[in-house]
Amino acid sequence: MDHKETIEEGLKTALKQRDSSRVSVLRMLMSSIKYKEVEKGRPLSEDEFHGVVKTLIKQRSESIESFKKGQRLDLVDKEEKELEVLKTFVPAPLSEAEVAAAIEEAVVAADAKGPKDMGKVMKSLMDTCGSRVDGKVLSEMVKKRLSS
Repeated sequence: MDHKETIEEGLKTALKQRDSSRVSVLRMLMSSIKYKEVEKGRPLSEDEFHGVVKTLIKQRSESIESFKKGQRLDLVDKEEKELEVLKTFVPAPLSEAEVAAAIEEAVVAADAKGPKDMGKVMKSLMDTCGSRVDGKVLSEMVKKRLSS
């Protein structure tokens, strides 16, 4: 079953259970996916789908921080519930040890000698584990590895 079918089934279940918050999140996710498909002119690949979901997760995380600063705990709770639903659609992130091993493998494969080879290493890593690791964290780890 592809991702759209999974979301549609989840939406049907949420509608039957009268879970309005889950219905809202799943409809928003379907809308975002359809928008991206129209933009691309084709169905989304798995990595593109995960990219859409990660964007929505990032938006929720930023909203939670803002609402906490503004003492809007009611909105924090709402956003956290949405965040939990969205997290079910992304693969489990790689552990730090798995990322370190992938970095080591990419450095050897690219024959990277120093920080100037970071682009080659990052391209290789984003192809292999792109949707399962945060790009910023990956970049920092690669930079640290190539500097040593």
